[in-house]
Amino acid sequence: PDIFRNITVGRHTVTVSKPGYQSRQEQVTVGENQTATVSGELVAQAAQQQAAPVAVATTGNTVNGHKYVDLGLSVKWAACNVGASAPEESGNYYAWGETATKAEYTQANSKTFGKNIGDISGNPQYDAARANWGGTWRMPTTAEFDELRNKCKWEWTELGGKKGYRVIGPNGNSIFLPAAGWRSGSSLDNSDAYGYYWSSTPFSSTDGACSLLFGSGHLCTGYSHRLCGFPVRPVSE
Repeated sequence: PDIFRNITVGRHTVTVSKPGYQSRQEQVTVGENQTATVSGELVAQAAQQQAAPVAVATTGNTVNGHKYVDLGLSVKWAACNVGASAPEESGNYYAWGETATKAEYTQANSKTFGKNIGDISGNPQYDAARANWGGTWRMPTTAEFDELRNKCKWEWTELGGKKGYRVIGPNGNSIFLPAAGWRSGSSLDNSDAYGYYWSSTPFSSTDGACSLLFGSGHLCTGYSHRLCGFPVRPVSE
């Protein structure tokens, strides 16, 4: 047991670790003059290793409970966006460098707009994939998005009534990226027409970051405003 005082108001990731046990991560929100509590049990590594073969046999290829697809690239790509339960679902929308959704996406409430921050891949303070999925999941870098663009075949199609790209890897396996649009202010724009996905890579200016951008017949990586809400498609080694 431990108590941490003078914690800033807001959302935090708490990691509990002990030699011989699997680390545990939890999200807590600290309100003004309030106490947030994290409790639970750590799982011994030996028990986790014994259970692993059963999990693989029943759920297929997963990392920390989330499915991945091996496309034959340098990283494994998640089958769904963060917050989605199926490949065609948009999932959650995050401003760049933020790990929680919100009602409005503005410059005023952006936590990273104008700040000089390096690559956030794997940093639970800023990486929505690592903060929400844990394990080795993280946001892809721009280089990994470029690898996805350049080494895969992209087919504009529909899945479950949602438009997007089927991305076919060099080994024939594929993932589906829905055209989920983006959020600005309190509105959702261009859903089912365009896809915007955050990378972990900041842009040269502190108001932007790099993202994957696509529509029917259009595909690139480029600059986007950090304040916008985009989906996140995680990767893992």
